[in-house]
Amino acid sequence: MTYHLLLGDYAYSSWSLRGWLLFEKFGISRKQTMLDFSGRDVAGQLTAYAPAHTVPTVITPEGAVVSDSLAIAEELASRHPDAGLWPSDPLARATARSLTSEMHSGFTALRTDCPMSLRQAYLDTSPSDAVLADLERIETLWAHAQETCSGSGPWLCGEYSAVDAFYAPVAARIAGFSLPVGDRAAAYVAAHLADPAFRRWRAMGLVSGATLPWYAQDYEVGAWPGPTPLSAKAVEGLEAENEACPYSGKPVTDVLELDGRRFGFCNPFCRDKTVADPEAWPAFMALLSA
Repeated sequence: MTYHLLLGDYAYSSWSLRGWLLFEKFGISRKQTMLDFSGRDVAGQLTAYAPAHTVPTVITPEGAVVSDSLAIAEELASRHPDAGLWPSDPLARATARSLTSEMHSGFTALRTDCPMSLRQAYLDTSPSDAVLADLERIETLWAHAQETCSGSGPWLCGEYSAVDAFYAPVAARIAGFSLPVGDRAAAYVAAHLADPAFRRWRAMGLVSGATLPWYAQDYEVGAWPGPTPLSAKAVEGLEAENEACPYSGKPVTDVLELDGRRFGFCNPFCRDKTVADPEAWPAFMALLSA
């Protein structure tokens, strides 16, 4: 048996992004079920997994229902002590846990005024005083963590850990709403936007599910500020350099074109998520470079 991870919409569910990263970034296997956000009936879709009523929810191999993202992080850390969900250094670990808990319970104005939407970025959003106060607090926390933990990389407490998974949707909000932050915080946001796992999640969000109008904001739309994807497109026919999907190993049914070369996949979703951001997918990039 393995974990069963229940998730919401890739483009809009910020808590689901956190839960997914806890598995994806630390190499923990799972099966996934995606819920449909278009009917606004998440709790109804979870009736088979009572008492769950929010996403993410994890069903453990023994059948425990864990429906809170912080509880998921702690449970996975307990079960997989060598995976690195929390830093091994006591100072860094305590700092990471403190920042994660504040993210889990705080920043209400940012969450309310700037709902995560990975399908577009907004310009000139004129954030409220309450959002600016949240941003000031976030910058204070991020700077404190990086100075306290003295890591050499871009993450908050040394190597990527659960605290970074929890702040990934905050980075997405800052990027998606063009929110004003200093250079240090902007560099941390850019690290998330460039992270291959984050890019895979966003790529799936671009091609999976409907665009939900109740997340739309009345601002000018600009280009997404993350790395520019390679230019690929879906094409007709089955002619391809490969005979099997690079993800599943199944026969080719759908094809994309990149730089005049054709590559095949086992279904439209595998193709389309790759078209959205080819470099996010190591198995495809290995095929491209072969």
